[in-house]
Parts: sequence; C-alpha cells; structure tokens
Amino acid sequence: MVLNLRSVAVGAALALALGALGWFAVSSGDAPDSNSRSNSSLGAAARIGSQREGAAGQPSGPVGVLVAPVSRVPFALELEAVGNARANEAVDITAKTSNRITAIHFREGQQVKAGDVLVEFDGEQARANLAEAEAALRDSRSQFNRSRELYNTKALSEAQLDQLQATLTVNEARVAGSRSQLNDTIIRAPFAGRVGLRNISVGSFVSPGTVITTLDDTSIIKVDFSVPEVFLSTLKEGLLVAAQSSAYPDTPFKGKVTSIDSRLDPVSRAVLVRAQIENRDGRLKPGMFMTVKLTRSEAPALMIPEEALVPEGDKRYVFAVRDGKAVRSEVRTGRRRPGEVEILGGVAEGDVVVVEGTQKIRDGVAVKADPVEREAA
Repeated sequence: MVLNLRSVAVGAALALALGALGWFAVSSGDAPDSNSRSNSSLGAAARIGSQREGAAGQPSGPVGVLVAPVSRVPFALELEAVGNARANEAVDITAKTSNRITAIHFREGQQVKAGDVLVEFDGEQARANLAEAEAALRDSRSQFNRSRELYNTKALSEAQLDQLQATLTVNEARVAGSRSQLNDTIIRAPFAGRVGLRNISVGSFVSPGTVITTLDDTSIIKVDFSVPEVFLSTLKEGLLVAAQSSAYPDTPFKGKVTSIDSRLDPVSRAVLVRAQIENRDGRLKPGMFMTVKLTRSEAPALMIPEEALVPEGDKRYVFAVRDGKAVRSEVRTGRRRPGEVEILGGVAEGDVVVVEGTQKIRDGVAVKADPVEREAA
C-alpha cells in the first residue's frame, strides 16, 4: 500500500516536469520571431526619420511660388498734413506816443486801401511846435544867405559863416522832427486789407503799444504745415496743394508751395512748409485749422507688390527669381500706396520677385515660378 502511494507521487512529479519542459520549449521558439518584429519596426522608423531629415535639409524638387515683375509706373506724391491759416499780411494798429483820440475814420470790418487815414490824435501841440521850428528855420536861412554875401566881400570871417550854417542845419532838423511828431498824430493803413474790431473810442487816451484795431490782408491765405524729413527730397516750390477746413468740408481750396523752411525741427524731425491759397471771396480766415494734401506731378517709380517684402529687423529683403533659383536681395524702400511700395535700390526693372511662398524658400533654392493673378483695375 505504501509502495503504491510512492509510485503515484513519482508519476505526478514526472508529468509536471515534462509539462514545464514543453512550455519552455514553446516559449524559446517564439522569442526569435518577436525580436525580429521589433528590429523590423526600428529599421522602418529609422528609414522614415532619415527621409524626413532629407526633406527638411533640401527639397527634393523646385518649390512652387507666385511672382510679379518689378515695373516702372507713374507715381504721384501725395502727403496729408495739418496746418494753420495765416493772413498774407497782418498787423496790430497801435499808437507811437501817448495822446488823446480826436477822430476815428474806419468801420469795423471795413476794407481799406494803403494810406487811408484810420485814426487821428490831438495835434495842436505838434502843429504849434512845427510852426515855431519853421519860423526859426526861415530866420536862420535868411541870415545865412546875407552872411554869404558878406563873406564874399571879406566883411565876415569863415568861422562866423560856419556858425551860421550850423544854426541853419539845426533848425532844418527841428522842422523835420516837428513834422514827424505831427504825422504821428495821424495813423494810416500800411497796406490794403480789412480792419478788425475797434478797441477805442473818440476821446480815449492811449499809450504806446495800445492795440487800436487789427489790419489783415486776406486776399491771399498762407498755410503753414509740417512735413516729415523722409519727404524732404521730394519737396520743392510750386508743388500743388489742396486744403480743406471743417467750415467748408466739401470745398477744396487749391494753392501752391511758396517756401520751405531752411531748418528742421530737432524734436519732430519735420520741416515747416508754407503754401499760398487765393482767397478773393474772403471765406478763409486767419487762424483756421486746415487739412492740407500735398500733390507732386506724376513721375516714374520702380514698384513691387507690398507682399514681396520680407522684413528682418530694420532691413527689408525680397526674393528675386534668376535662372530658376530664388536670390535673396536687400532693398531700399521709398514711398507707399495701397498694395505697392517704391523700390529705390536692390532690384532692377524687369526682375521678378516672389509674392507668395517666401516662407517656403531660402537663398539659392530652385523654384517653379508662376505669375500672380491681379484683379483688373
């Protein structure tokens, strides 16, 4: 009975050992297949990575881009600025001496001519001084004439004659001074224009510097406006301007540039420009705020589409297509208008530049260029 139990236990142990050996064999047989699959996957991944790396380093073929020609087209300078209106001539009418006003010869807003009398002051004292000086002059002139006859007969010395002549000269100066004082009692218009509001009345006692009224010649209006330094080379006398005011929003007032300041503002880096506008109807007034559009006659300029520019820092580049390859060129830009920019250097007329696709190419890359389609103007 004991022997049978041992036989059963040995048999069971032998069966377990054979089963374990079979499982190990099966497992050992599958391992090479699994490793082979892993190695195959790694190789495929390496090949894909290698292909991607090659694509990033250099395109396998020409890159398709859209291009446009560098063309020379008419381009008119248009610049908009703001300015202030000034009278052609303007002055404050003031008194030269302290005196009392005896007469006013103008109406507020009246158009006057050069030399018209505007105001009279009390001139009694000035007239009396002039009469006294003229009497002294007549007497000294008479004495001098008699003395010359006596000098010719040697009855009068040369020194005495010189003294009489000096007295005559002094009296002539006194007459001129008295006449000037009398003239100062009358204020005349220095030029033709329109007088402003009256600030005095008859009988008012005024002092030197007191503003009696204003006088403006508004037949021509001067408009002063600032232009940035970058446009300095294009400015010249005779350029046409069109000015507008909020008082007349639908009416452009045309004129011309008459002068350009000799200095630039060191802060704004702008130059002051003055234009003149005819104002015979008097609608424009000194002090008005005006918007000025400066226009230069059309002149040929090299133009490219604005999309062709590739900015880098403070520089500008374009990709020109030459012999089937993209050539990176630095350019100098000038004026702009919607969709276009002027080129001052870097490319020449007849070159073609990449408009679309600049991000896909670099210097020396082969490209397939197709013309860009533009909407008809």
